[in-house]
Amino acid sequence: MKARYAPWVLMAPFLLLFIGTMVVPIIMAIGYSFTRVERSGLLGEQGVESMFAGFDNYVAALTNINFITSIGRMILFGVVQVSVMIIAAVILALLLESAAAKWPGFFRSAYFLPYGIPGVIATILWSFLYIPGLSPIVDVLGWMGLQVDFLAPNMVLWSIANIVTWTYTGYNMLIIIAQLKSIPGDLYEAAKVDGAGSFRVAWSIQLPLIRPAVMLTVIFSIIGTLQLFAEPRLLQTMSAGITSEYTPNMSAYAFAFQYNDIGMAAAQSVIIAVSAFCLSAIALGVSNWLEKRR
Repeated sequence: MKARYAPWVLMAPFLLLFIGTMVVPIIMAIGYSFTRVERSGLLGEQGVESMFAGFDNYVAALTNINFITSIGRMILFGVVQVSVMIIAAVILALLLESAAAKWPGFFRSAYFLPYGIPGVIATILWSFLYIPGLSPIVDVLGWMGLQVDFLAPNMVLWSIANIVTWTYTGYNMLIIIAQLKSIPGDLYEAAKVDGAGSFRVAWSIQLPLIRPAVMLTVIFSIIGTLQLFAEPRLLQTMSAGITSEYTPNMSAYAFAFQYNDIGMAAAQSVIIAVSAFCLSAIALGVSNWLEKRR
């Protein structure tokens, strides 16, 4: 009896917390996405009634040009930003795990440090480097004859990408380093005996064997891209290019707390979750297809 129930007793606090904070809200969001609120009277003073809406909220979300544009914007953001970030994380991991690396522990900590800074604080710090008159970067570029407005409508998306890349490159680097450390030393010894140089070792041994870790970081990054919220929300007051529906998460937030349309917000949240799942599945499928072709 003890052997059978002891694991469940020990896991009960976590399971209760997980169900209460994750499973139940997901089920409630799905339920809200099929409802609409009818208000009687000019300002709803005669009562509020919740009614079944079927797929009306999903149709409205998928025909909302602002919401569709925000998803397209995040796909473009992910293609560019995630690619740059993962490539940078792989290069840093390979350099820090090479035999010629000096003070690897120090540099690992230094590159990981930005991840320890909350996204809100990081965005505020970077905003001082974006605002003309306060930014030394803008001043130096101005002395060189380059007038750059990092908060302009056509530039602010890439300014946000810079903040995200600065924050998460070190985190992804550590995941890849953990995979590199699991590579058996015998492979390096055999490559050394065969006369393989550092580049050959990285290309033929390390890169193929860290593919699972790279794939994991790609999936995490895809999910994080569709959940982008804090950075554009904080920069919204500084840039005219960021609207209340600039990202999918901002759109759901606006419908929930500004437009008071919980059903629409829930439908958009479900669409965001399904989109993240589909994009992650596609990325995993492409990785498996490339693996089979090797």
